[in-house]
Amino acid sequence: MGKTVISVDQVSKQYRLGKIGTGTLGNDLKRWWFNVRGKEDPFLKIGDINDRTKKGDSDFVWALHDISFEVQQGEVLGIIGSNGAGKSTLLKILSRVTAPSIGEVKMKGRIASLLEVGTGFHPDLSGRENIYLNGAILGMRKKEITAKFDEIVQFSGVERYIDTPVKRYSSGMYVRLAFAVAAHLESEILILDEVLAVGDVEFQKKCLGKMKDVAGQGRTVIFVSHNMTAVNSLCSKCVYMKNGSIVSMGNTIKIVNQYLSNENTNKTFVKWEKENAPGDDVALLHSARLIDENLNTIEYAPIDKKIGVEYIYEVLKQGYCPIPNVHVNTSKGEQAFVSGEKQDVRFSMPGIYKTIMWVPGNILNEGAYSLRIALTSMNPLKIHFAVPDTLFFEVIEDIKNRQTDFNQKIPGVVRPKLDWETILITSQI
Repeated sequence: MGKTVISVDQVSKQYRLGKIGTGTLGNDLKRWWFNVRGKEDPFLKIGDINDRTKKGDSDFVWALHDISFEVQQGEVLGIIGSNGAGKSTLLKILSRVTAPSIGEVKMKGRIASLLEVGTGFHPDLSGRENIYLNGAILGMRKKEITAKFDEIVQFSGVERYIDTPVKRYSSGMYVRLAFAVAAHLESEILILDEVLAVGDVEFQKKCLGKMKDVAGQGRTVIFVSHNMTAVNSLCSKCVYMKNGSIVSMGNTIKIVNQYLSNENTNKTFVKWEKENAPGDDVALLHSARLIDENLNTIEYAPIDKKIGVEYIYEVLKQGYCPIPNVHVNTSKGEQAFVSGEKQDVRFSMPGIYKTIMWVPGNILNEGAYSLRIALTSMNPLKIHFAVPDTLFFEVIEDIKNRQTDFNQKIPGVVRPKLDWETILITSQI
């Protein structure tokens, strides 16, 4: 039996929508009176589950509800679930960024966390200064950080820019250095949220290799990702969350298959009210849909037909030049491809915009796909929204149209229809 380093016991987290406090002075005094007598907060007994797709009856929502599990030393625990499942809220509680409303979390050892791109970095400090700052936050001495410094820089691949303020880094450079710092500094627990969402294939391979090394050294890793291939290869145990609660927990392959079976139903049109729209103070996502050449919403994609990914977003203020981009993933979490619109200052003015990414026929193979729809500005880097699993759809082939006798699924993520040329060089007749 291994040593338990993380114990989560009946943890719940409640938020009030729209306002801080209970809403009235009388209710605030009531909460205070219950607290000073050591009694349960009476306002924690109400609230809706965290289902973003439905309008609730309460101003309170349970972002997490009755979460319990344990993690052993050296274990790599994967946490999966669709957008809004409560994964990031749970990691914030584990990282001690926020406290639970109910329940208790016990952790043994120092914690290094990478909750989003650049977490813990000061934008005006250089890469070098941020490495020392993060080490100091973990309680390391300057001598200990210096001993790890060259290894961190070499892994990150940003040596040329190590004395440049990190606000001038690209998203890839940012996350490379952030991961290198979190993985190499001496912490017993490593918490990672979507660390593979940004970065090239080479970097992702390095991350996976390093996380396996970290676990092999007896350190504990909590890993949240929508990349099911990475979760399968890295995690021995997995937690599947939905609407703030744990659906199931256990063997990774079994849990991943359950998640894919439950969540990957076709969803080819989604729309948000402005108050619930994903985004920030610069831009909001209003709607997204899968369309055909005639701009009609479609339920699936015929393999030989051109399809479009259309989304409507609103730019709220100037000062940024947002770039629309779409990440296309298979049902296993493998990234089929990423595509982005060219940067254009005409699209930086406040207003409502519609963008369409066209995918030619005979590119994607038969199967199920999910789309991560995003809007990003560069220099400085700012991700206005990046919504995993925005849309789900299936690419379907009418096998009767094949010009071959082969009647099984053709392997591969992509399946381009390429030009071939065959000539007779010499005849044996």
